[in-house]
Amino acid sequence: MKRLSIIMIALLSVFNTANAQDSQKAKKLLDEVSSKVKAYNNMVIDFKYSLENEAEGVNQETRGDVSISGEKYVLNLMGTTQLFDGKKIYTIIPEDQEINISNYVAEEENNITPSKMFTFYQEGYTYKWDITQNIKGRKIQYIKLTPKDSNADVKNILLGIDNQTKHIYNLIQTQENGTKITITVKSFKTNQPLAKNLFSFNEARYKDYYINRLD
Repeated sequence: MKRLSIIMIALLSVFNTANAQDSQKAKKLLDEVSSKVKAYNNMVIDFKYSLENEAEGVNQETRGDVSISGEKYVLNLMGTTQLFDGKKIYTIIPEDQEINISNYVAEEENNITPSKMFTFYQEGYTYKWDITQNIKGRKIQYIKLTPKDSNADVKNILLGIDNQTKHIYNLIQTQENGTKITITVKSFKTNQPLAKNLFSFNEARYKDYYINRLD
């Protein structure tokens, strides 16, 4: 019995060491991705967005695009534009001729915003080296992130990283209610000649809109 206990302890030690090395390897790759994108002046990304929940019979798919410079971004998705100028978030809804303006509070922001997409993993998640897939000749390495908060709505996130470019290929977020959100990058351009006022909100352009100030 004593010998069996020693064997079990040894096996657990090997397992824990392997897990630690696995986590370190995953974090190293994520840090490489983050370091690379931080070196760009800006990024312009076209992507496919899909939302699926088999139990609810929901299956939606659309395209979107986002321009990012530092913390600032302009996101176009599902007929809505969201602009972040570094201080406030402007959500522009042309269909309703409505604009919602709110202050950005970093510690209260639980969603993965475009500017956080390459750094959100640094707090509140554990990392695990996952499967490798060959997609259209590209080697995509997946990292599985699990929230440390057991009450989080997100069950886990899979980040697919192109081994050659060190860019994110896709993000698959699975929620506790069974909803799966997948964002797949279709085009990734860097250091583009963006308009100087791209990340500035001009209220004069929306004279006929109802402006809801939540700040």
